[in-house]
Amino acid sequence: CSLVGPGISSYETNPGALAKPFDDCLNEVKERIPVHLHKNTSVYLGATAGMRLLRLQNETAANEVLASIQNYFRAQPFEFRGAQIITGPEEGVYGWITANYLMGNFLERNLWRTWVHPYRKETMGALDLGGASTQISFIPEDSQENINSTLQVRLYGYNYNVYTHSFQCYGRDEAEKRLLALLFQKSNTSSNVDNPCYPQDYNTALTMKYLSGSLCTQSLRPANYYPSQLVNFHGTGDPGLCQEMVSLLFNFNACRDREDCPFNGIHQPKVKGNFVAFSGFYYTINALNLSEHFSLADFNSSMWLFCSQSWTELQLMLPQVEEIYARSYCFSANFIYYLLVHGYNFDAETWPQIHFQKEVGNSSIAWSLGYMLSLTNMIPAEGKLIQLPLRPSLFAGLIVFLTAMALLCLLFLVYLCIGSHNRKNVSHVEHVFIPN
Repeated sequence: CSLVGPGISSYETNPGALAKPFDDCLNEVKERIPVHLHKNTSVYLGATAGMRLLRLQNETAANEVLASIQNYFRAQPFEFRGAQIITGPEEGVYGWITANYLMGNFLERNLWRTWVHPYRKETMGALDLGGASTQISFIPEDSQENINSTLQVRLYGYNYNVYTHSFQCYGRDEAEKRLLALLFQKSNTSSNVDNPCYPQDYNTALTMKYLSGSLCTQSLRPANYYPSQLVNFHGTGDPGLCQEMVSLLFNFNACRDREDCPFNGIHQPKVKGNFVAFSGFYYTINALNLSEHFSLADFNSSMWLFCSQSWTELQLMLPQVEEIYARSYCFSANFIYYLLVHGYNFDAETWPQIHFQKEVGNSSIAWSLGYMLSLTNMIPAEGKLIQLPLRPSLFAGLIVFLTAMALLCLLFLVYLCIGSHNRKNVSHVEHVFIPN
């Protein structure tokens, strides 16, 4: 079930209020799971970038939020196994596990209904865009060459060297706050600011705490910082200027033209193979009315058209979308463009290898499924019962051999039938012509 409201890190000043959104969700869960199974049903809670930021900013508040969650779940009829803040690399790897698990890239059933490791089947890379961080995870071309920047994951008896990196403060929400703080810093007035990424004629008032209260925007905080001060933002719907401002969120100079270092001085091997982009990536692409597959040129033209809309036109285009999301999709699209193209180095040729998806079948692609699978040992590190498939060459040879044997047996049966029939005819002729 989906919880209504902001992430758990926003309850830092009132941890006790967490019970209400959890109650609504848990009531659904209690109805779905039979009562006699409640005490045997494990519950885990994993927190990600929002809580990682809160812990860096105020460790006491973060601990109080986790303590409140633990007290709440211990009072439930389920078997609570603890709440923890997972690291950025763990979040990236869990998303990678989820995507490949759902797509059957770890195991498949063969003709004999036995689970086998898919022969030469490539895994997919994973691109996750959350609220406070974004993750990229994939297996590089040469895992040994990039051994220092990869994590070894062992699943079903097989080793996977996965490159993963989590960019803190590059989640959609925190990145937009950095943009707003940057626009405020560059404006001539302290109360009215133009935002080229907001739709034309859109107006909103935001507090300084919203702009600069986060650890991600601390460097942009003005000297005379008043948390409750209101700043009026006016949307101008200028796609070109929006792109220019979004580019300032990335430090492309830190790498000094190194190919294996796209931005912020972080090492990254060359992207390889197919990728699945989920969470914030999918929702933005969906808002632009694009499908799972499209070219980079199509994305750019759709983004430009979308960013040129007025607020009135945008409300007609997205009638079911909340204002806080609808106003920000232009920013999100530009941010995704710079992150994928100038950040991760996807180009017009490799862009079609990205699949923007929300789910596989009826299962959502998210880090949480990989987290649960890992904690419950539903994906064992060793797979003694997993049988290796035959190599294609050996399998083809075996098929040819069995086919040849079947044909020889068929010919032999035909020969026996013909021989038996001829002997019967000879016996009949001899019987007729023997004189009395």
